[in-house]
Amino acid sequence: MSRRLYDLAGADPDCRFSPYCNRIRRALHAKRLDFETVPVAFTDKEALAFSGQKLVPVLVDGERVIADSWAIVSYLEETYPKPSLMGGKAGRALTLTFRHWVETAIHPLILRAVLMDIHNALAPVDQAYFRETREARFGSTLEALHQGAAALPQLARALEPARATLRELPWLCGDRPGFADFILAGAFDWARAVSGLPLLESDDPVNDWYDRLNDRQTEEAGAA
Repeated sequence: MSRRLYDLAGADPDCRFSPYCNRIRRALHAKRLDFETVPVAFTDKEALAFSGQKLVPVLVDGERVIADSWAIVSYLEETYPKPSLMGGKAGRALTLTFRHWVETAIHPLILRAVLMDIHNALAPVDQAYFRETREARFGSTLEALHQGAAALPQLARALEPARATLRELPWLCGDRPGFADFILAGAFDWARAVSGLPLLESDDPVNDWYDRLNDRQTEEAGAA
């Protein structure tokens, strides 16, 4: 198979928890494209040296090497236009806005809920790297930053824009899922991969949307 996605993994190579990789896996399934994933640990920078940088996701499609989730989905939209996941220039711009909302408003709250779970899912060498880099970034210890379930009320409030949309539409992108759906779902995939903490109430429209999206992805993966 010539299409490979390099994907962040924990001590268990099947533990894939990067929200940025998750959204690309969902996009590949939605476009019914065959691919294999290559697990990459935090400290395994040499595995990505061929891409000219050090971060996942990286997609290799034949002779093409594309890094960064936004660059990858842009490539997929251009190279494999059907089905479109962003709906043209206007849809692309709105998806970019939604991406920034998720990454600035939702990711930090999920991170505070599962921070120590991420740390505990890593191999010892990666735990040391994760602690050093994140504590330097945030200016605090992991233990002080981790909130667990205490972060969930604020997360629920922050999700209200998505919740309001899902009371009126089946998907965030309207009649069928698009990349905006995958961006938010990738954040929940991130938590689910490392933690048993339920982020959503069972009667939350966002929870119903996430369950339906997972069912749909299972069907698309089987048809790829």
